[in-house]
Amino acid sequence: MTRMRKFAAALLAASAALLATPPTASATPTPHRPFFREGFDRLPLGPVTAGRGWTTDTSRGSLTVEPSATGHGRELRLHTEGNGRAFLVLDDLAPAGNSFWARLRLRVDAFPTAPDWAHWTVAEASGSDAATVVRPLGGQYVPTEKANFWGVGSDLGPTGDWTAWKTSAPATAGAWSCVEFHLDATDNRVTVYLDGVERSELTVSTREHGGTADDFVFPAFDKLKLGWQLYQADPTPTSYDVRMDDVALSTRRVGGCAA
Repeated sequence: MTRMRKFAAALLAASAALLATPPTASATPTPHRPFFREGFDRLPLGPVTAGRGWTTDTSRGSLTVEPSATGHGRELRLHTEGNGRAFLVLDDLAPAGNSFWARLRLRVDAFPTAPDWAHWTVAEASGSDAATVVRPLGGQYVPTEKANFWGVGSDLGPTGDWTAWKTSAPATAGAWSCVEFHLDATDNRVTVYLDGVERSELTVSTREHGGTADDFVFPAFDKLKLGWQLYQADPTPTSYDVRMDDVALSTRRVGGCAA
């Protein structure tokens, strides 16, 4: 009888432990998915003015879906003449906490070599509540170095028009890069990653940026433009081609850029 009582007690203890354990499904994390993704593979080849969840903004520019240079899938080619612009536009953003991550693969065939200090933008985020535009991906031709460098920038806000380029972040033409940026509203912070590596020298925030002594403050983001714009007239070269693929936006880091 003693042995039977011990067996019954063990059985009851095991049953209680099973009842106290949450179901396995609740312990499994929910798969994370970006709130926007575009790989261009489902779009027809040729000129394009809109896709699923996005439109375009052009001036002396065009967007074309072309076969991928790798021979697999398709990619987007953005072409501009002079200081024109060609952007893929997401104009219905409402990111949680006014913060989000972005990732895209990018190739710029050539960067400007004239005029001096020629300024270009690849990404621009804005909101209808304020004039400030935030440029988490862009850069400038620096004549003293005879090279282009990546830099985070802003315009039309209290901190003025600035691009905080760094010579430690050269912009290389004719090669694919995987670029990421994080807009974090808790400190109006922009963080940039190139090929999976954080480039801390490009980080800007409320008090640390490239403009006036005023605070740098995000607008309430509702639009993001990805593409190309060069602002100075009569640049060299006279036209620009940018290729883009694997665009994703998320409330978390998307990743996929590591070598």
